[in-house]
Amino acid sequence: MSKPTQKPAVPHFSSGPCAKRPGWTIEALKDAATGRSHRAKIGKAKLEEVITRTRALLNVPADYRIGIVPASDTGAVEMAMWSLLGAKGADMVAWESFGQDWITDVVKQLKLDNVRTHTADYGKLPDLSKVDTVNRDVVFTWNGTTSGVRVPNGDWISPNRNGLTICDATSAVFAMDLPWQKLDVVTYSWQKVLGGEGAHGMIILSPKAVERLESYTPKWPLPKIFRLTSGGKISEGIFKGETINTPSMICVEDALDGLKWTESVGGVKALIARSENNLKVIKEWSEKTGWIGFLAEDPATISCTSICMKVVDPEFQKLSKEAQEEAVKKLTGLLEKEGVAFDIGAYRSAPPGIRIWGGATVETKDIELLTQWLDWAYGEVKQSLAVAA
Repeated sequence: MSKPTQKPAVPHFSSGPCAKRPGWTIEALKDAATGRSHRAKIGKAKLEEVITRTRALLNVPADYRIGIVPASDTGAVEMAMWSLLGAKGADMVAWESFGQDWITDVVKQLKLDNVRTHTADYGKLPDLSKVDTVNRDVVFTWNGTTSGVRVPNGDWISPNRNGLTICDATSAVFAMDLPWQKLDVVTYSWQKVLGGEGAHGMIILSPKAVERLESYTPKWPLPKIFRLTSGGKISEGIFKGETINTPSMICVEDALDGLKWTESVGGVKALIARSENNLKVIKEWSEKTGWIGFLAEDPATISCTSICMKVVDPEFQKLSKEAQEEAVKKLTGLLEKEGVAFDIGAYRSAPPGIRIWGGATVETKDIELLTQWLDWAYGEVKQSLAVAA
């Protein structure tokens, strides 16, 4: 096909850090409390405002605590695992790289004895019916950012839990419905669906999680940045804007901007609709184009944020994995050279393919234009493969 003439207005389709909200400019940060202490009245007020707006937008239950913690979503997940696990057996659920990372930490670093793993290859979910959500702690990702596979709902989680559910929801929060009453720990970062800057994480704790923190002391030492308690009691200040270490007030201002934008467009339901509309465009395109499909095998599990795809063209499938990877690099390189799409290659440990961020900050029109360029780029790459052959 001929080269398209119109390009996406914003070519940022990375799955993290993700595209800024529509209309964002550096002016959005002009009121940042730069040069001020995060413990000063102005700094603490802004941090507390992030928590307050987050609670209202996500409809987090009033008795759940919300805190801002170091080291992005990774820091929040690690904080939860190192502080809470070990009191019961743990079921670890993974179907992509980050879930596998949490298994590695629990098995090789924390060295817990009573651990069961439930895993699946890229594109699939493990058999969730085998996960013991009644008697054991459970650690899982709601949305597999590197596989494009999400859990379709929380029906598999028992409402009568004796253990805790620890959910890494970094590419799900603000884009997917979360059943808060079934989740005891939820973690995420500002840099995903809100398009915020990185380095800071959010942790949301249920009363059951707080009870565990106050009644259980891990047998291993906890670094300062992981400590959620003091003297056997929850450190309430963390959940009122008193961060454990120094946050970037520029990042805080950007998070506030993202939250205010969410309010202005209609709240979380509107953001979910924006993400689902982006996925709808990709679905319709993939059905027509023939050369590409979703990495997720079950349509009910296809992510609406980190949309992971594989080349299903039979000629492409005949290539070695190395040749497939090289072909995908050529495709993504063409799009980057044209200024059409940046950072859309599959995650390094995932099967060769592309990954398009479809979160709420990405305009559907840009997704539509991207699909036209993808068809053109694949045509160019396929032609070069035929010449090489």
